[in-house]
Amino acid sequence: MKIHFFGTCAGTEPMPGRKHVSFAVEKDNKLYWFDAGEGCSYTAHLMGVDLQSVKSIFISHSHMDHVGGLGNLLWNIRKLDSLNGRMAGKKIDVFIANDRTWNGVMQLLSQTEGSFKTSFTINRQGISDGEIYNEDGIRVSAFHNTHLGTPEDGKWMSYSFLMEAEGKRIVFSGDLGALSDIDPLIDNCDLLLMETGHFSPEDVCSHIRDKNVGTLGFIHSGRHILRDADNELAKAKSILGDRVFIAEDAMTIEI
Repeated sequence: MKIHFFGTCAGTEPMPGRKHVSFAVEKDNKLYWFDAGEGCSYTAHLMGVDLQSVKSIFISHSHMDHVGGLGNLLWNIRKLDSLNGRMAGKKIDVFIANDRTWNGVMQLLSQTEGSFKTSFTINRQGISDGEIYNEDGIRVSAFHNTHLGTPEDGKWMSYSFLMEAEGKRIVFSGDLGALSDIDPLIDNCDLLLMETGHFSPEDVCSHIRDKNVGTLGFIHSGRHILRDADNELAKAKSILGDRVFIAEDAMTIEI
């Protein structure tokens, strides 16, 4: 499996060399996409990633730095299909908890050329705790977190994800309200992709030091990393050794 990083920045003002958070897991020439920050499909296409291989999209929550590129991602897939017709009869599942966000994206797309009619099906799914996807050897489970607080109506709007495939366990934190939000997911995980927009890298490393985490990758990088990535990585390695890295835009890793 490969992981392609399209955006690795937290919800800051525009930063040189970094777009907002988005990545995809590639398995058997199919893409499983997580979050869709600004310009994610642009970066992916220029990396040579095949956008028409997207099978499913998982959105952790509806803040702009996580959904700002979702409409453009779907539009670019449709644009490529208009050139080669490869998407006819295919399906893309989009997992997003917030109805209003989804309706807004689709309303915007409906105003584009041809009212955004597609040869493929876009199948929107809600999100709740537990297994939400299980196809082609990929299993994704959702775990609510407290990034957006505790909902009065019981409908959680912010999630972390656990992806299991080929005997590997990959955790994506999304944005968290507390570091303890991630604890139910990370036991025996091979890779933790962890946000630092709301926590320092040093605090994250200290929190997971005694937990069974294989490799830690910082994503959704906040100002600690944006100001001095080399120093923050050195501090992180002083706690976890070489099993930690900082994800960069347009980076691809194997797992």
